[in-house]
Amino acid sequence: MDETTTSQHPDAGPRGDGTGAGPGEDLHVVRSGPPGAPTVVLLHGLAGSTAWWDPVLPALRDLHVVRVDLLGHGRSARPPGGYGIAEHARRVGAVLDRLGVRRATLVGHSTGGMVATSLAEQRRDLVTAVALIGTGPRVDAYIGDSLISRLLPVSWVGRLIWGLRNDNMIRGALGTAFTREVAIPDQIVTDVRDMPYHSVIATSQASEAFLAERPVPDRLAGLGLPVLVIFGSRDRRWQPSSAQDYRRVPQARIEILDDVGHTPMFEDPAATAALIHGFALTTASP
Repeated sequence: MDETTTSQHPDAGPRGDGTGAGPGEDLHVVRSGPPGAPTVVLLHGLAGSTAWWDPVLPALRDLHVVRVDLLGHGRSARPPGGYGIAEHARRVGAVLDRLGVRRATLVGHSTGGMVATSLAEQRRDLVTAVALIGTGPRVDAYIGDSLISRLLPVSWVGRLIWGLRNDNMIRGALGTAFTREVAIPDQIVTDVRDMPYHSVIATSQASEAFLAERPVPDRLAGLGLPVLVIFGSRDRRWQPSSAQDYRRVPQARIEILDDVGHTPMFEDPAATAALIHGFALTTASP
C-alpha cells in the first residue's frame, strides 16, 4: 500500500520538544490510499501509535486513510505540556486543514475516541461521523489495568518504574489490552519504551479529566452525528456493559464483538475493518 509520511516540525528535532512548531506541525502523520476517496482518520489510544492500526489497513486500501501519532506518542514531538484532550484534538484538526481535508470520518481507539469526540465538538464543519473502539463512556466504567500501570501515576514510584521498564515489563503491562492470544508486534513495544513518562501520565490524567467533566455519550448526543461504537464483549479495561451508555446518542450504532477484548483491531481485524469501512462509506459526504 502506498504511503506518505510527514514527520514533525523540523525545529522539534528527531525526538524534540516541538519548540517553534505550529498547531499540528509537531505530529507524525502517515497517509495511504487515494486522496480523492472518503477520508478516515485513525487515532490510537494511550501509549499507542500509528502501528496499532496496521492489521486493518489492507481492508481500508480504497479509502484515504490518515493516521496520526498524538503528541508525545510514537514519532511525534514530546513537549513538557499541551496534553489536554481538547489540545490533542486541535492539533489533529490542524493536520487535516494542512492536508486539505474538508470532511472526515474520525475513528478513535480508547483515549483516541475521546480525542475524536473533542474534535467533533470543536469542528462540526470538518467531522462527518465518529467511530469509537473500546472508548469508555464514563470514569466509573473503568475496570483497571496491570499493577505496573496502576502504580505509574504515583510520582516517584511511577518515574522509577518507567525508568526501569524493559520489553518484558511492557508486554506484561499491555496484557490487559488483549483478551485473545495476540502476538504483540515489536514496534508497539518499542513505541511504548521510547515514550517519556510525562507524556503518558499527562495524557492519562487528561483523559480522566475529560470523562469527569462530561461523559462521552452526553458530549455526542447533541452533535447530530452518526456514531459507531465497537466494543469487545470481554474488554478487560472498560466494563463491556458500559457500551450501552451510548444508546443515549440518537444516531449511535453499537456493535459488540464476541470473545474480543480491548483491542479489536488486533483481536478481530477482519470484523473491525469491515465495520470501519462500511461506516466510512455510508457516512461520507457527497
